[in-house]
Amino acid sequence: MIKISERIQKALANNQPVVALESTIISHGMPYPKNVETALKVEQTIIENGAIPATIGIIDGVAIIGMSHDEIEAFGKRKGIKKVSRRDLPIVYGLKLWGATTVAATMILARQAGIEVFVTGGCGGVHRGAQQTFDISADLEELAKTDVTVVCAGCKAILDLPLTMEYLETKGVPVLGYQTNELPDFYTRHSGISLEYSLDNPKQAAQIIHEKRANKLDGGILIANPILEQYAMDQKVIDDAISKALQMMKEQNVFGKDSTPFLLKTIVELTGGDSLDSNIELVLNNAKLGAQIAFEYSKLK
Repeated sequence: MIKISERIQKALANNQPVVALESTIISHGMPYPKNVETALKVEQTIIENGAIPATIGIIDGVAIIGMSHDEIEAFGKRKGIKKVSRRDLPIVYGLKLWGATTVAATMILARQAGIEVFVTGGCGGVHRGAQQTFDISADLEELAKTDVTVVCAGCKAILDLPLTMEYLETKGVPVLGYQTNELPDFYTRHSGISLEYSLDNPKQAAQIIHEKRANKLDGGILIANPILEQYAMDQKVIDDAISKALQMMKEQNVFGKDSTPFLLKTIVELTGGDSLDSNIELVLNNAKLGAQIAFEYSKLK
């Protein structure tokens, strides 16, 4: 049920650096045509920084590793694409559906294809109020067991970040700040949560990945790359928008895997589109770093 494009097959066979990209950002992250424009711009950023992009999505029940521009365009226009995590994969395969891969599903497929580095916007985590709802993203379980390095701008600010960090620690997932000793919280550079380890450059990240794999220490690595200062949002503005969006989610009885798309969409509306602009910029920043890490890692393999 997996098709690796000829371009990606060739790159992997020749030990060229490849970076995986998710497709949820295309189908659920932003409207058409902004979604397609952003996806292609992210791919171009990866190319410009020495690596080969592999956007991953499911079309008619077949997982495509390295979607073409035409496939990305079709993805961006299509309505009703399923948001796919680990539990959904066999269903989407079996029923020949279209599926957009979340962090968890993208990690699984990247691992099956032999891709180490995966770039996304923000990772999922423990949702606010999870003590009562048990709403914890499957992304965290995947990080605990799947051998893929995830480059992101921290975990999404809509989450309970202290509990998310506790969960990652329990599961033995290394969380490394890139040129920061503080966990970024997606829209801003600061969360108030200290990180034990910080990276100075992509080469250090590659060395850590290499040692984790060489010593057969299963599981992922989370590299938290802060949004650039000029694109970061005002802390009060984003905090107020998140609080209001959470209240609206509760009033409208939105829960489960619909929570994150609802919250992100509502926050975009409440901030007059500013949060979407920040979201795009942080993904591009992550793409640059992810490509540089993949390039350095390819030299160690």
